[in-house]
Amino acid sequence: MFLIREKILALLDWLSAPARMKLRLFLEGNFIGILTGFVIAAFRWLLVLSEEALPRLYAFLAEHPAWTLAWAGVLAVIGYILYRIVRHEPMTSGSGIPQIEGILAGEMQMNWARVLAWKFVGAVLGIGAGLSLGREGPSVQLGACLGQGVGRLARRAPGEDRYLLTAGAGAGLAAAFNAPLAGVIFCLEELTKDFSPLVLMGAVAACVTATTVTQQFFGLAPVFHMGDVPVVATGSFYFLLILLGLFVGAVSLAFNHSLTFSLDTFARVKLPAWSKPMVPLFLSIAFGFTLPQVLGGGSPLVDSLVVQDYGLVMLCILFAAKFCFLMVCFGSGVPGGIFLPMLVLGALAGAIFAKLAAFAGVLPEGLAVDCMVFGMAAYFACVVKSPITGTVLIMEMTGSFSHMLPLILVSMTAYLVSDLTGGQPVYEMLLKRSLRLRDRARARFEAGRKRPARREPHV
Repeated sequence: MFLIREKILALLDWLSAPARMKLRLFLEGNFIGILTGFVIAAFRWLLVLSEEALPRLYAFLAEHPAWTLAWAGVLAVIGYILYRIVRHEPMTSGSGIPQIEGILAGEMQMNWARVLAWKFVGAVLGIGAGLSLGREGPSVQLGACLGQGVGRLARRAPGEDRYLLTAGAGAGLAAAFNAPLAGVIFCLEELTKDFSPLVLMGAVAACVTATTVTQQFFGLAPVFHMGDVPVVATGSFYFLLILLGLFVGAVSLAFNHSLTFSLDTFARVKLPAWSKPMVPLFLSIAFGFTLPQVLGGGSPLVDSLVVQDYGLVMLCILFAAKFCFLMVCFGSGVPGGIFLPMLVLGALAGAIFAKLAAFAGVLPEGLAVDCMVFGMAAYFACVVKSPITGTVLIMEMTGSFSHMLPLILVSMTAYLVSDLTGGQPVYEMLLKRSLRLRDRARARFEAGRKRPARREPHV
């Protein structure tokens, strides 16, 4: 036993040499990927159960309306729990991706174990109850927590700790969407904006391993079930693809401003803080009876666009309802992301464009599914301003690997629409807003401390 311990210590000492940092990041990335894969698999499994249960629940409530009050009571309890979670650990609020970027920028700090536990619980409760929020932001933050935890427990230097946190974040995205390559590119293009071999080594190991783990539970099928997507010759539809990028880019311009407007409105509204998470939860009851398609992240809605022929008016109603419900949910500050609902909005925008183009006689109806796929990438590129990540992500999520050229063309067109109109990357915008609010709060606190006490007049 003593000999084995000596060999392990010798191996660890050998790996700790600076010259072997890439090997160390590769090995630690694999370990982080395994941990992240199991955590995200449990997270996804619980959300899948809720996606299957909610339609049955509202069908039951439609037949037995007296039970609606009981469900409202359950949602009120969930809302209060979410309020307590965010109050206890503010880093669990919202998507989680701006917080990770803030940590990498040296502007924020995170208690990885506490955020890991409370983010998991809060996201499952909120999204599972029907809020129009995505699993990808929480998945990225959960993976980042595990990456930081491994770095802290292994007592890595701050620089190496950041590489492990980044690897965990990419693994979270890869495991959430069965998209390992997109997870790697997300680390490079969005989180670090640095194509460093050190970032690449840990990210590749973590993303591939995490996806391998989740595939053992969910299989190899892509997240969106788009069926056979016809291959489009880019040259034959070049100008139509440009028009699609312009259309989706223009439609998505209101997204970022609406997010900040919703956050500011919830901050100003004169409601008790504990009641604010209950606003979107109670609103979900109304949508559950009228438009259940907009509940949750939205994967079933994208799948239904392929097999069900929605009319143009219905597509516009679904887009408006999904958009507004997402803004209310995110503005309340509960744990949950915007990534997946954003892609759903892109698919709906692509479906609307396909209807208009088919009506004008410039697009065969059989290519409507292509417009949905391209619309998701374009919406992502315009809002997040990471066109390469969006292109690769949509290829992996839909299994459409033969559409790289049109995806890039549409994504870059939408990106230019955002760039020429002064649009900011959504996660960078949200991070700047959080830092600005933090600095204002600090300034008010310091001003209160420096203000001299008022003297009482002598009687």
